[in-house]
Amino acid sequence: METWLPLIGGYLFIFFARVVDMSLDVIRVLMLMRDKRLLAAAVGFLEVSVFILALNKVLAGGLNDPVKVIAYAGGFATGNYIGSLIEGRLALGYLSLQVFPAPQLAPQFIERLRQEGFGVTSVECQGQCGERTVLFVLLKRRDLQRALSILNKLDPNTFFNVSDARLIHGGVFPSKGK
Repeated sequence: METWLPLIGGYLFIFFARVVDMSLDVIRVLMLMRDKRLLAAAVGFLEVSVFILALNKVLAGGLNDPVKVIAYAGGFATGNYIGSLIEGRLALGYLSLQVFPAPQLAPQFIERLRQEGFGVTSVECQGQCGERTVLFVLLKRRDLQRALSILNKLDPNTFFNVSDARLIHGGVFPSKGK
């Protein structure tokens, strides 16, 4: 029984080191996408340090132990998942929300979004079915669900799209109290 403890400990170390390594990888890529280069470099330093420790443990004694490979691969997959959860919780950065409400509802959408502190720019345009108003809203990622809730309450069938906004300057955003 005691001879299995170091093996199990080694497998767990490989698994959890890889979870940490890959979670850091997801965060590092997020930082790079948000132009936070110095923070990305620091996270990358930690990431590679943990990676080397995990890889050293896997390669120690050769690749004759398939459980090491399974622990390594399982940690990789789990780390990606955990990293995406962390990324979602951090909600760093900004998004661009484009809303295409039914023509008769556009004023209500504008008013409600502005009441909630969102900056709304409306543009009159010509769509396939005639005149339309497109609403452009830049928002913090953490405010997305609140904005979508407003859209859903006003008209659950409203067409919209959300895209990443890498760099913005100025703008109107809800205060933290809203």
